[in-house]
Amino acid sequence: MDHLDIPLLHKLLNRPRDSHKYDFGRVLVIGGSQSMAGAPVLAGKAALRSGAGVVELCVPDCVVSVVAGFDPCLITHGLPSDDSGCFSPDGMQALHALAARADIVVCGPGLGRSPGLVPIVEALWRELPQSMLVDADALYALSGLDAATMAQHGGERILTPHAGEMSRLLGLKAGSKPDRSALEQSAAEFARQVGAVVVLKGQNSLVADGERLTHNASGNPGMATAGTGDVLSGIIAALLAQQLPPAEAARLGVWVHGLAGDAAAKALGELALTANDVIDFLPEIWQQLRLETSAGFPA
Repeated sequence: MDHLDIPLLHKLLNRPRDSHKYDFGRVLVIGGSQSMAGAPVLAGKAALRSGAGVVELCVPDCVVSVVAGFDPCLITHGLPSDDSGCFSPDGMQALHALAARADIVVCGPGLGRSPGLVPIVEALWRELPQSMLVDADALYALSGLDAATMAQHGGERILTPHAGEMSRLLGLKAGSKPDRSALEQSAAEFARQVGAVVVLKGQNSLVADGERLTHNASGNPGMATAGTGDVLSGIIAALLAQQLPPAEAARLGVWVHGLAGDAAAKALGELALTANDVIDFLPEIWQQLRLETSAGFPA
């Protein structure tokens, strides 16, 4: 825990007795499509299990009934969809209205790659004053912009690419596999140029905030499975909603995500591990951290 702000973590894990749900933030997850309806649910469930007070999902109307049936703790909104089962630009005004109510916006889980999504994601990136975490297909939608253009954004931004998505953002040739060390250096410079926090996922994930670089030590190969990135997005979003600074939220989120994955792998084995398993072990990890950080603080 040497890389974490322990007093900040202690405050996060010990809530005042007179707390209200809106004290812990409203997270909006924008994502989902005909073929990937579960991705925003994973992000939303992880956000709830990491302390967010209210979590809402905004999905295409063609999947809203399916998504709404996953978890009654999640509030679900449906907006117009196009012929491919992705968001239609026709819902842009309503999408902005939903985003305006949120404290934190997550964009990308299961979003799809319909061409109509590009102006939607670009507008959100450019205009939203709230903190915004961009993952998965939303990163693909932004990959046509250069760093100078991406630096023109409305609020705090966190990007969570894997190596392939980072390469695309950097404009590298499709299919190229740059050396990890070189990619990390480029990701750190990209974070500085764009004015964002970049989480370069992978073994010993890198968190770069333009000034400081941190490598994460938790996690295991069993987490290399569909949906675990959506879980990470939800965890970080919840921490942002609880007013952690973006870099701190990213560092703590990546570490806790890995710890939950390690606990799941210990109980279930790496081979059978799923994204849902990581979510299921989050309460155990948060409680463990609460006990470990209580020493030295008044009760």
